[in-house]
Amino acid sequence: MEKESFGKGVSFALVSLLLWGVLPVYWHLLASINPFHILALRILFSAALTALILLAQKNTVWLKALARRPSLFFLAGSSVLITANWGVYIWAVNSGRTVDCSLGYYINPLLSVVLGLVFFRERLLPLQWAAFGIACAGVLLLTVLSGVFPWVALLIALSFGFYGLIKKKTPCSSLESLGAETLLAAPLALLFLAFCGGGFADLGKIASPLWIPVLLAGPITTIPLYCFSRGARVLPLSVIGFMQFINPTLQFFSGVVILKEPFPAWKLPAFIIIWLAAILYCLSLIPKKKKEICHV
Repeated sequence: MEKESFGKGVSFALVSLLLWGVLPVYWHLLASINPFHILALRILFSAALTALILLAQKNTVWLKALARRPSLFFLAGSSVLITANWGVYIWAVNSGRTVDCSLGYYINPLLSVVLGLVFFRERLLPLQWAAFGIACAGVLLLTVLSGVFPWVALLIALSFGFYGLIKKKTPCSSLESLGAETLLAAPLALLFLAFCGGGFADLGKIASPLWIPVLLAGPITTIPLYCFSRGARVLPLSVIGFMQFINPTLQFFSGVVILKEPFPAWKLPAFIIIWLAAILYCLSLIPKKKKEICHV
């Protein structure tokens, strides 16, 4: 891999992960708005922006994919999963549960390797088995200590894990998939606006200054995805694997330091165990050979 391409790849991936990591602060700005309405506006503005970009590029791959039954089936599934992931995430952040979201994104890579084993018969390395087992122990400890099953974290991890699984079957790039998924979710978004809370009338109650961050819901969704896609195309899997933990780490600190969410001492042992699992997963990605093939 050329040094310049590697540097650009790291820059693109880093921008996306930094933006995703501080996203809780952005959603918290909209806490006064009904979470279903926030979700609906995110879907609609993302669909509009992505469609404009793709049409400006004269890209019709995503529209053709929607016209074919096999790809439509997978795109519909990924649309449901990403809508569920966004909905749980927005609700959790605005309910003071950003730390739970970060836990979900720590667990997600470990869950993804197991999904690869089950559905694609991919081979797991011993360190990856150990990481997954330790992460399960951390979730179990968290459940025992709190007396409550960590459903927010697991819904985040499961929805995004299966979303990534289904996307392996879709013949589209990340931006094309986002266009198709948000277009399919648009009717549901309109139903959310019409029947949740006070309906469309609630939109008129949104304070004028809030409309600026509301209108940014499209770019704030599309830009990180585009940057991550650009980075992932040129970076080795091992580098992406290490870097992806920047996102939940920043989410954790955003929740505790910026949003001042409580983090009781009894949670720390469970999080330390899950952080250990994440470290083992990263170690499993270190190539044994000096030369590593770049996944394009």
